[in-house]
Amino acid sequence: MTTVIRVVLVDDQALFRAGIRMVINSQPDLEVVGEAGDGREALDVVAKTRPDIVLMDIRMPVMDGIVATTELLRREHPPRIVMLTTFDLDEAAARAIRGGASGFLLKDADPEFLLAAIRGVHRGSSVIAAQATTDLFSRFAEPAPKRPDAFAQLTHREKEIFAFAARGLNNSEIAAREFLSEATVKTHVSRILAKLGLRDRVQLVVYAHDHALI
Repeated sequence: MTTVIRVVLVDDQALFRAGIRMVINSQPDLEVVGEAGDGREALDVVAKTRPDIVLMDIRMPVMDGIVATTELLRREHPPRIVMLTTFDLDEAAARAIRGGASGFLLKDADPEFLLAAIRGVHRGSSVIAAQATTDLFSRFAEPAPKRPDAFAQLTHREKEIFAFAARGLNNSEIAAREFLSEATVKTHVSRILAKLGLRDRVQLVVYAHDHALI
């Protein structure tokens, strides 16, 4: 039986939501279970529907997406949140990702990329628009603190794989460069995330940039 990924759309433009809903509901493994036109409404909709993924617009009336995301991530068992933005390099998106969002998507992204991104975030193992995320944090970098003690716990091999992952390479690309199997790379990445207390590869990119590790 196919697991259906439950999605909530949050955007103040009803026409935009209708288009995204049509794309998502065309897939047998995806379903839009709720919609909201602003961040405050989103808090209620998410509480009622308990989705796996929330697609959250950044700029909305009443309550914007940054505030709503912060509130949702404080809850027990929060959904994964993907920010929607019209700007390729958006400081607000950078703040949201640092705060725990799972990445960001441009509103004009191709439907195929949107669907792949939702599935990837649901798996918890994919960075959305990895290069765009890297560029985003390079542009809006904050002063780097000293290298954290946790990073010293990584083995030499783990530090090598960390560097590749932080630059946006996926498991197959890292495996080809390091002459390893994808399964081995996946295991290394899981250990790196555990040692550093990170949730996913998006947080790994944030961690690398915040601590000037790449």
